[in-house]
Amino acid sequence: MHELFDFADDLGPNKIIHIYNPTVKLKAVVAVDNVACGPAIGGIRMATDVSAEEAFRLARAMTLKNAAAGLPHGGGKSVIMADPKMPSAEKEKLIRAFAGAIRGITDYIPGPDMGTDEQCMAWIKDEIDRAVGLPPEIGGIPLDEIGATGFGLSICTEVATKFLDLPLRGARVVVQGFGSVGQHAARFLSAKGAVLVGAADSHGTLFNANGIDVAQLIELKHAGKSVVDYAPGEKLDREAAIDIACDIWIPAARPDVLRAENVSRLKTKLIVSGANIPATAEAEQILHDRNVFMIPDFIANAGGVICAAVEYHGGTQTTAFQMIEEKIRANTTAVLEETARTRGLPRQAAVALAERRVRAAMRYRRW
Repeated sequence: MHELFDFADDLGPNKIIHIYNPTVKLKAVVAVDNVACGPAIGGIRMATDVSAEEAFRLARAMTLKNAAAGLPHGGGKSVIMADPKMPSAEKEKLIRAFAGAIRGITDYIPGPDMGTDEQCMAWIKDEIDRAVGLPPEIGGIPLDEIGATGFGLSICTEVATKFLDLPLRGARVVVQGFGSVGQHAARFLSAKGAVLVGAADSHGTLFNANGIDVAQLIELKHAGKSVVDYAPGEKLDREAAIDIACDIWIPAARPDVLRAENVSRLKTKLIVSGANIPATAEAEQILHDRNVFMIPDFIANAGGVICAAVEYHGGTQTTAFQMIEEKIRANTTAVLEETARTRGLPRQAAVALAERRVRAAMRYRRW
């Protein structure tokens, strides 16, 4: 546990809570990082290998993301150590038990993340009347179904390509992690004329230099199959996505997929972070030194939490899309302009932007 305090600073964390319920085999961690701007919003991630450190790092990313987006919310995150593919009845018991355990953490509003979905949020809402990313039948905006995060990634990419003088039409795209976020990002970018040439999931990597039919690949995934079941193209191992030469590379899976030991294999001009913390600090510095531009996660993938905040405050899907485009376009532009001025890392400019907003809010708080 002491290692977590190595990450602590004057912004947070506000609290880290370990949860254990042997009756339903629940092991979880809730990290509430900073609530100066308002109650924390952050997703629940379910996987067998998650940790308290991952929860805190993701919570800090949410603090920065919510602040950068100008939302009246702080950052938090939960991790549940379990197999997300467990039987539905078993998963419901686990999620409902988790909801009961966080009932008293009233400054944390949970939402969906990797391994959880709107059904899980409905169970939590039923238990404690506090969740976002709900099914539309109970007042939610189905952010995964409409592709809120993927839409925001496409807006961020469009702005970045203009700064880099890289035509988006015809740009070759690779998506590492062809889940909900990756699929929608590919869909929106292909509508703008970009060409998907590579896609990876947990079973392998698909490569087709002539372009992949995005709609067909999404349909295949919805049928429960893998990207490697798509007929035209080369079938490679799941780590091979990093080796495919492209113009735009989108990590949309787990943290730290780009590390010092593998980042030199990447051959791209622009990285737009669909996943949270997809690269280590060392990897980002190496990319910067190679003149590869990487848009930070909490700027690029804020579409989902913006949508969740709109839902929480009673807004509509139309309002959510308008706000996602407005905020991500403005923040991407601000980060790129500051980066061009200072010639520093894009993350440095983005963190400075977000921290200014958090610290301004902290001045009004007692603690």
